[in-house]
Amino acid sequence: MEKKLYIGSLSYDTTEDSLRDFFSKAGEVVSVAIIIDRVSGRSKGFGFVEMATEKDAKKAKDTLDGKELDGRTIVVDEAKPMRR
Repeated sequence: MEKKLYIGSLSYDTTEDSLRDFFSKAGEVVSVAIIIDRVSGRSKGFGFVEMATEKDAKKAKDTLDGKELDGRTIVVDEAKPMRR
C-alpha cells in the first residue's frame, strides 16, 4: 500500500488543518492537500493525505473510511498515480 491516500466526499467547510487533525488519530501525517477549484476558489470536495508509513496509511484507510467529518461521510482510498 502506498503512503498517500485519496480523501473524497469532503465538506466545503473542511480545512487542511481539520483534515490533518482527523487523520493524526491514525498515525503521523506528513502532508495534507485539499484540491481547490481555480475559478471559484472553493474546495473540489477531495484531497490527499500522505502518512509517514505504510502501516499508518493502512490504519487510516481501515479506521477512517466511511467516518463522518464536518457533516459528510468521507471516502478514504489509496491514491492512484495521475494519468495524463
